[in-house]
Amino acid sequence: MSDEVRVVCVIGYPVAHSRSPTIHNFWIGKYGLAAEYRREEVAPETFPSFVKELDVRGYIGANVTLPHKEAALEASEPDERAQAVGAANTLWFDDGVLRSTNTDVEGFIANLDDAAPGWDRGLDEAVVLGAGGSARAVIYGLKERGCPKIHVVNRTIERAQALRERFGDVVMPASWDDLPNLLPRARLLVNTTSLGMAGQPPLDIDLAPLPTEATVADLVYNPLETPLLAAARARDMRTADGLGMLLHQAVRGFALWFGVVPDVTPNLRALVEADLAPKESKDGNDLES
Repeated sequence: MSDEVRVVCVIGYPVAHSRSPTIHNFWIGKYGLAAEYRREEVAPETFPSFVKELDVRGYIGANVTLPHKEAALEASEPDERAQAVGAANTLWFDDGVLRSTNTDVEGFIANLDDAAPGWDRGLDEAVVLGAGGSARAVIYGLKERGCPKIHVVNRTIERAQALRERFGDVVMPASWDDLPNLLPRARLLVNTTSLGMAGQPPLDIDLAPLPTEATVADLVYNPLETPLLAAARARDMRTADGLGMLLHQAVRGFALWFGVVPDVTPNLRALVEADLAPKESKDGNDLES
């Protein structure tokens, strides 16, 4: 590899589905950088050694997608966000030290700010569906934004209770049966589960109790308009989709690697939509980087 070309990759297993090269190479071309963004399919058993030799392989940094996000945390010096979420999706070198962060947090918040400006005004209570890794990123972002009550609804309530132990009293564990009683007070509803994704069971929720001034966000981007978002838009509610989050979470990594803060533009979104359209499958999305 030429020393003049800065090279970054996304590491996953599998990794062919990742749209990160589409996003980052678009920005590389837009800003005229001598750079390249690649895919690297790395099995879990070889991930630690691959990351240890990242600079030797010619890379100045990387994104990390499933199943390596927790392993990336252990293989680097994580910041507060990555530690709190328990996973890292972005790696970069700082004076020879491999550091990591989790940009899903700011991707979620920035997408809401872009798609539904003012969504956090009067945000006394939010409802988050799911208690996995995506939910942790969402909860951290909402806590940072000052939301005092985050109801985490999960079919296995023990997993929701574990998030209360991680993030504190701001998290209110709840079962699926509690949902009809929580929606009337909520100003934000977020789906972090795979329900409603192509090839997965539907997300069966009656939005009637949810105030029309509430915002609905779905982290799924396959399909681009999920049934949840379609139902919310039918009630003239503001929404934020999973593709917007995918685009916004890529911004900080690009800035860390190349020193340029890129814009999320309609042209970029259209490019990724076109890339998704013929390839939608049951693989869905995973909050990839």
